[in-house]
Amino acid sequence: MSRANDAHIARYRTMRRIRTFEERVGELFLKGESAGSMLHLSIGEEAVVGLTDHMRDGDTFTTHHRGHGIFLARGADPARMLAEIGGRGSGYCRGKGGSMHIADRGLGHLGANAIVGGGIPHVVGAGISARNAGSDAVSVAFFGDGAMSQGILYEAKNMAALWKLPVVFCCINNQYGMGTRVDRSAGHRDFPARATAFGLNGARADGAEVEEVFEAAQDVMDGARNGRAGFLEIDAYRFHGHARMDKSPYRSPEEEEEGRQRDPLARARNRIGDDITLDRIDDEAEAEMDKAMEDAIAAAPPDHASMFEDVYAEGTPPPRPQRERLMDILGESA
Repeated sequence: MSRANDAHIARYRTMRRIRTFEERVGELFLKGESAGSMLHLSIGEEAVVGLTDHMRDGDTFTTHHRGHGIFLARGADPARMLAEIGGRGSGYCRGKGGSMHIADRGLGHLGANAIVGGGIPHVVGAGISARNAGSDAVSVAFFGDGAMSQGILYEAKNMAALWKLPVVFCCINNQYGMGTRVDRSAGHRDFPARATAFGLNGARADGAEVEEVFEAAQDVMDGARNGRAGFLEIDAYRFHGHARMDKSPYRSPEEEEEGRQRDPLARARNRIGDDITLDRIDDEAEAEMDKAMEDAIAAAPPDHASMFEDVYAEGTPPPRPQRERLMDILGESA
């Protein structure tokens, strides 16, 4: 087997793990074991692996509503991720972050953010830190097409270009911001051209073809490591609704069927053509994620005493329970 094909299979394995993980997230919700109902699946967007494969130890990133797959591609433990999504104490943020606020600085994850575009400016700060430290680290902001209408993105792009920061802005364009199609929200849909106007290295790739994403990301990431901030649009299709409970009534069945023909996993399988190997990878992913879900469901919730930990500055006295304060007040009035 050629080295090139080995790389293709490795990317397929990561995409399959992401797809299966997201399916288990949906199951966790149906079992009533998730913390909250706002779970945003990245099924259909797995070709982002073409960019994450260019990231190195020391690189940092931020994610958005659909950041599970990106974090998994960067080395996250699926059991700890599912535990966090389930609000368990063994999760990455000890059950306090949930689906949209997972973070782990040890793996370079500066945080997911439920605010559209909210994580984008963080990579500018990380880029300044890397440049000043003389590091070759790159910081990547992952976001959806909805963030293309957020002003903070353009301020961040301008600063990154002006200061020649090792930063990449990656827009995963899944065609919908909640229930609004991108052509109804963007007057100028050439997103890489917007980036180029700011002086960034702009590119676009077909999100149905992971190898095309990989090739486009090579130039963008290499440029960022050499001081030219970049922008990559990954043109994908969101297979499911905005959140787990959204049945996407704003899309016709015909549109959804056509969009799902752009399945990055199916395209990758056809490219590789080794069904025996790929079937084994599929089975391994199923077993891994089944075990991760079982572990997450069995995990204990966080202790109530930990509620205020990591919330206040170190050394700050913890808040007094309301019952205790009320008893003091009542005792004083008596």
